[in-house]
Amino acid sequence: MIQPITVALVDDHRVVTGGLRLFLESFRDLRVAGVASSGEELLLHVSEWRPQIVILDLLMPGGIDGIETARRLREVAPAVRVLALTASTDEARMAGILRVGASGYVRKDADPEVLLDAIRAVARGKTFIDPAVAEAGPADSSVTGVATLSPREQEVLRELAGGYTNREIGERLSIGEETVKTHVARILSKLGLEHRTQLALYALKSGLLQ
Repeated sequence: MIQPITVALVDDHRVVTGGLRLFLESFRDLRVAGVASSGEELLLHVSEWRPQIVILDLLMPGGIDGIETARRLREVAPAVRVLALTASTDEARMAGILRVGASGYVRKDADPEVLLDAIRAVARGKTFIDPAVAEAGPADSSVTGVATLSPREQEVLRELAGGYTNREIGERLSIGEETVKTHVARILSKLGLEHRTQLALYALKSGLLQ
């Protein structure tokens, strides 16, 4: 039997969570473990629901927003992965949710297949950034930063942004997993970033990954 990916939905619009629940549960490999209309409600029930992934809206009026919810969730349930699903196109919010450790980011105007791909990728321990966030083109600072990376570091960044794990990157580039970890640490340091998901976004913005 297929062991389903368990998710929790967090959005203050019940028509959104209701529609998402019906859509996701139409697939045998997905199961909605719980639905919350606020960050506070999620934090209250997360230990009961035990989801693998929380699909989280960033803009929730009143109480705590999505970024603060993700930060607190990381403290009480660090194994749970966060996938941001939002209508916001504010890059500051997107950077904020990635900074607190989100594993993925999808816009609400994305095709349903993009959300499915994101959920399944995040469940496998990969990162996922909606390709639409790169439509505005590369930022000058991103291009400049890439110039500080060695050719090998750029290769590792490109593979990492493609969603591959350290082991997979090592196999694809014929280098050891520990060497990959060293490269990732150096890339993060050079670019002033903290998380792999931020690196994926950076690669998109810099034009390294299409």
